[in-house]
Amino acid sequence: MTAKEAYIVIDIGTGNVRVAAVSANGTVLGVAREDLQYIRDEKYPDALYFDANALWQQVSRLAKQVIAELPGVTVRALTATSQREGIVLLGSKGESLVGLPNIDHRGREWEDILPDKTLVYKMTGRYPTSLFSAFKLLGVKKRWKEIWQQCNSFVSISDWVEFQLSGVIKYEHSQASETLLYDVDKRQWSDELCDLFNLDSSLLPVLKNSGTVLGPVLPAVAGAFQISTEALVVTGGGDTQLAIKSTQPAVEDIVIVSGTTTPIVKLVDTYMLDASQRTWTSRDIEANRLVFEANAGVTGLNFQRLKEIFYPNENYSVIEQELAATKDAFCMASLGSLVADEKTPLIKGGFVFPTPVSHQLTRGHFVWATILDIACSIAENYKILCEVAGHRPDYVWACGGGLQSVTLRSLLAGLLNKKVQVRRGFEQSSVIGGALICNEALKVKVDFDDTIEVIHPQQQPYYAALLKEWKKTRNFFRNV
Repeated sequence: MTAKEAYIVIDIGTGNVRVAAVSANGTVLGVAREDLQYIRDEKYPDALYFDANALWQQVSRLAKQVIAELPGVTVRALTATSQREGIVLLGSKGESLVGLPNIDHRGREWEDILPDKTLVYKMTGRYPTSLFSAFKLLGVKKRWKEIWQQCNSFVSISDWVEFQLSGVIKYEHSQASETLLYDVDKRQWSDELCDLFNLDSSLLPVLKNSGTVLGPVLPAVAGAFQISTEALVVTGGGDTQLAIKSTQPAVEDIVIVSGTTTPIVKLVDTYMLDASQRTWTSRDIEANRLVFEANAGVTGLNFQRLKEIFYPNENYSVIEQELAATKDAFCMASLGSLVADEKTPLIKGGFVFPTPVSHQLTRGHFVWATILDIACSIAENYKILCEVAGHRPDYVWACGGGLQSVTLRSLLAGLLNKKVQVRRGFEQSSVIGGALICNEALKVKVDFDDTIEVIHPQQQPYYAALLKEWKKTRNFFRNV
């Protein structure tokens, strides 16, 4: 590829829609984003959906915006990634019927239909809950008849984006892992799982590997985006998996992906389960690799919302300056992060600080406590992964927007007693992962900047004391 060529990576997250242009060497050339709009579905106690056609209009608008700002640049390929448990239902002619995000729980009323949840865990690598696609489909089948009668198939959100680009209906393996209809060990759809959910296996599209070239972009899309009709559409995958790829890890490495949620994953080459059913096992976008995961929950979302309250007009550098000046642990927090071995999630949370309110208490203390809550929950989930799968290297990889905080990186190094390593561009990890996939698909060889920043662990007694105090705070809110 030349300096005047680029890839387009379309990323549908939980909170926003993002379209990025990136060069073959991983340089992000432009990004445009908008919030993703959800609609509450009153037919269910806890259900959200999105208008897929409206989402495509957003994607098209953002893609045009990014491409228009790169005059003279040729788009060689396009790929997509998305929130992992979201799906789009399709009609018999490929029309988009409705989109169901990962935070949709319309299937919760039917979680107890499964006679043997352990069997499902053994086959799918995750304890079955309404988070996953099979229960979303079941909820539609039970109570949204007019949509179900039209439904001919379904795909993940990233597979749907690629269908809009290429006209090819398929399901990528890392995304299929989130459906509860896919045998993760055998790497194929399962008729047995379909029968358990009373869902017809004809709903299941053909499976495709990440990195598969689906063909040229549809002429109508090329015209709308103002790109060449020779641009190729490449199969992407789940957002966590693309972020992992950006770190270029090896089997046995652990990667922390700090986004809206925070997966803590170990790359393994054999199918692995936890006897206590606390973890998830998924297919990676590398065909011979699996992702063994614990997840700290909506950590990044907490940080973003508190930034909007305490630092509405300041950038991250201002926050880091104030955090660096916050030398004492005046304030502790528990804000609903998840720990894999806890039987029930926390439903109450907040901040704890000495009374009366001290004149020394600042907004920096509240944000510091929030970041400590994130770091401690990551450390606890890391410990669970190590109990089951072990971890020999003296480092962990880290990526994602949350790692922009130097404070978080330092806390993780201290709490894990491991070096924390981040690569150039770690803030845009899913975009970098998309560039790597496109390079492989197009057989483009290019030198990536191998600059790695390393944060070394220090002051172990100090961090051990912080973790102990955090646990006390968490137990306090569990008993509220």
